[in-house]
Amino acid sequence: MRVLVVEDEELLADAVAEGLRREAMAVDIALDGHAASRSIATNDYDVVVLDRDLPGIHGDELCRTLVDAGTARVLMLTAAAAVPDRVCGLAIGADDYLTKPFAFAELVARIRALARRPREVIPPVLTRGDVRLDPHRREVFRAGHYVRLTRKEFGVLEELLRASGGAVSTERLLEKVWDEHTDPFTNVVRVTVMTLRRKLGDPPLVRTVPGVGYQVP
Repeated sequence: MRVLVVEDEELLADAVAEGLRREAMAVDIALDGHAASRSIATNDYDVVVLDRDLPGIHGDELCRTLVDAGTARVLMLTAAAAVPDRVCGLAIGADDYLTKPFAFAELVARIRALARRPREVIPPVLTRGDVRLDPHRREVFRAGHYVRLTRKEFGVLEELLRASGGAVSTERLLEKVWDEHTDPFTNVVRVTVMTLRRKLGDPPLVRTVPGVGYQVP
């Protein structure tokens, strides 16, 4: 596999790269955000080991670029170890988060685990047309206006947006948004979609696909 190590501490970057090369990985190094951006634009990486606090371009911005491109998996490797830091790193799209100091064997194991995952990446913020849904902040906007949704309405809209224009069955919405105690013959999905449509306003966003379910085309 090919790995990019983005780390502004040169000695650490060299040590990590050398260790990964001993694990039969092809490794490039970038010591700042601009160098990393050039490498990402030029090469096809399987995993990017990314420090957050970088000169030039911040690691968070690079992470968002990688998530939008949907090409490489991102492992944040940083000294920011507090829970809010880890939550924020994962919320902007990082696939994994490892704090310094770290055990090198664990770094190798995490990189290999990331490389085994499918490359399809679901962005941390879902958009379709003029609708924007942020799962982390639990916020929905349409045409720039905040839309207040219940938890179930939010969950239904999130599943529909994740389908990227495909139809989602009523059964799948029940499975993903409700729990095992929900009556499979209930009309709760239909009612929730009805109120969701009303709150999202015109033009209608959620369409009914006869015999299948619902979609956001």
